[in-house]
Amino acid sequence: MENTYRYIGKATPRRDATEIVTGRTAYLDDLKLTNMIYGKVLRSPHPHALIKKIDKSKAERLKGVEAVLTWEDVPDWRGGTPRSTRVLDRKVRYVGDAVALVAATSEEIATEALHLINVEYEVLPAVFDMEEALKPGAPQLYDQFPGNVVTPGVPFFGPKSLQEVVMGDVEKGFAEADVITEGTFGYENMPNPLPPESPGVIALWEEPNKVTLWVSNQASYMDKITLFHVMERKVEVRTIGGPCGGSFGSKFMSWQVQCYAALLSRACGKPVKIVFSKEEHLAAFTLRPASRMSARVGMKKDGTVTAISGTWVIDTGYYSMTTQSQVAVGCGEVQIMVRCPNWNLKPVIVCTNRNASGIVRGFGGQELKCTLIPLLSLAMEKLDIDPLQFLKKNYVKPGDGYFWRDGIWYDYRGVDFTKTMEKGAEVFGWKEKWKGWLKPTWVDGTRRRGIGVGVHGNADIGEDASEAYVRLHPDGTAMLFSCITEHGTGQRTNFVKMVAEVLQIPINNISVTPSDSLVNPYEFGPAGSRGTYAIGSAIINAAEDAKKKLLEIIAPKLQADPSDLDTVDGFVFVKGEPGKRIPWRAMGVDRTCLGSGRFEPDYTLSNCMMTFVEVEVDTETGSVTLVRVVNATDAGTIIDPPGLEGQLNGCLGSAGIDSALFEEMILDRSTGHMLNANLIDYKWRTFSQLPVIDNVVLETRIDSHRFHAVGVGEIATSPGPSAVLMAASNAIGTWLHEYPVTPERVLKTLGKVTPKTRNGGVA
Repeated sequence: MENTYRYIGKATPRRDATEIVTGRTAYLDDLKLTNMIYGKVLRSPHPHALIKKIDKSKAERLKGVEAVLTWEDVPDWRGGTPRSTRVLDRKVRYVGDAVALVAATSEEIATEALHLINVEYEVLPAVFDMEEALKPGAPQLYDQFPGNVVTPGVPFFGPKSLQEVVMGDVEKGFAEADVITEGTFGYENMPNPLPPESPGVIALWEEPNKVTLWVSNQASYMDKITLFHVMERKVEVRTIGGPCGGSFGSKFMSWQVQCYAALLSRACGKPVKIVFSKEEHLAAFTLRPASRMSARVGMKKDGTVTAISGTWVIDTGYYSMTTQSQVAVGCGEVQIMVRCPNWNLKPVIVCTNRNASGIVRGFGGQELKCTLIPLLSLAMEKLDIDPLQFLKKNYVKPGDGYFWRDGIWYDYRGVDFTKTMEKGAEVFGWKEKWKGWLKPTWVDGTRRRGIGVGVHGNADIGEDASEAYVRLHPDGTAMLFSCITEHGTGQRTNFVKMVAEVLQIPINNISVTPSDSLVNPYEFGPAGSRGTYAIGSAIINAAEDAKKKLLEIIAPKLQADPSDLDTVDGFVFVKGEPGKRIPWRAMGVDRTCLGSGRFEPDYTLSNCMMTFVEVEVDTETGSVTLVRVVNATDAGTIIDPPGLEGQLNGCLGSAGIDSALFEEMILDRSTGHMLNANLIDYKWRTFSQLPVIDNVVLETRIDSHRFHAVGVGEIATSPGPSAVLMAASNAIGTWLHEYPVTPERVLKTLGKVTPKTRNGGVA
């Protein structure tokens, strides 16, 4: 597709680049307010216990301590879906749960005060495995959730919020199948997406019931909405978002740390800063939900899926804020990936005594597909079906439809991604390398190579509403009002490019407001790859509205109809007579021109990412090495080439492909402690270990907004884990059923080590 744009699709410097690389960017922990003090959290050493007594008198007497709060000192603020988890409670439900809050004039004094608080606990039995938590007599975490089963459904998604995938007649579907397979796969030991900047906040309480928070989040306006409801709709909340050192979805779940700071500020009358240590970030923040699926699959010889029936069990940890949302989105996404008329897929969300689960890139769909694609592969193996051909055949096509997260049926009006998949396969060399199921592509002594492929797509590129304003000034400049924080992707710059393209003025003539909820209109925030389409549409609409109003103001001065006018570089001119023009200041130096734009949710489009991987397995040591990755997608129109490349190259970390290899939080299932809550024992890939990554990006005209683009950043991580499991299984000649494919698991599958047993299953 030929690029005729002035800015779109061109590599332009990020507006914040110089500040970032020179260290001048002020992140949250760099901020200092007048009279600011510091907050710390006392955390439970037990996974499940009742607090019988807390003596905080010694801590309160420590010089420099300004407040010590326990569950007895705070209002009954609750979060979760439904709102059932108190900000501080008499009952603690995981190792790391908040017991008390301290504010002091320095972090050192606040930390010292924590050691002076004496807590007497009544230790309760704990449960860490999903299946064990569902058994009669299991320890119960909440009275509201009998049997530890969390209430399904998401009120925010509407009255029909998707809770399962049930349609057609599965028994009829199984009767039509040429083969029926069944099995169990788990995507359970979930990593922390671990953005470099730990969760943090500064809160300033102002009487009587008003609080301003400086937040580190990719969606600062939603913090305002969330906290308003957590605080019983009695507190006026203002949020100010600054540069965010990464989020990968996780900082959407910051309501607790924000409440801690707000409560301490209310108690002290001073601004309070709380920033989690890296140990707290790893051990006491949110993880990806753990998934385990047991299901039957019916399939015909031509790769048609006739029936899917089974149970998807999801471990949400000690409470749920977004897991129901992830289930709803996952149940929608799986219909995009596989066309099947007969479903009976029943999710069960379970509470256990570990960290809460939260938002991570691949929201819902990655968890589900990482268990379902291997189950489908069992049937493909029996029928000797090439997985590439299967995924091409079954991925959503124009004219197909699906139930989305709101439980409403949508007809897909997007493009056919078959060409994207074929181009990716060509670059990878799939046809030459594929030897069949459970067959290596190459053998050299104990070393074997295998290949795999995965796919992911998401109709949430059009999720939720966005609003924006664009204000034009007489001097030929413009200002964009959008509550978008910079969370590492450069989207604030990309939105400026969109405004500049509509108005045809230099990029440097456009400024962007701070991410302040007091100044800007509603914004859900960048999530689910919605930035390019949803947020972009609102901003484009605002720019177009401002341009329309400008031409209407100038038209009488040029004695022309507004439809006969256009604008470039701060001048309005008559089409066909570029010499007949006047500058924007002709509107009057005493006025501005404000355009508004809004985007309403649209779930009729989807993006697509297919990932091909090659791994090498040493059958003597069990080590698995990622050799090569090819990502294939269609972005419609590329807005920013370097930014897109960065997103696709980010497919490995932030709980992506490497969650199939070594990234995991390791829970001691006897004590409830995280064993690797530090950056030595938590395994990350270093630069010297990067595999070859090739990115294939097509540009097909997609009917989204005026620039025909869709976002693909969020899905870059999602197809890789299932592709790695497939590749490693093919390399060793037998199926691996769990992630990550650690040496121990490989050797266990090969029968070379004795499995370790644990409460509820095999380690």
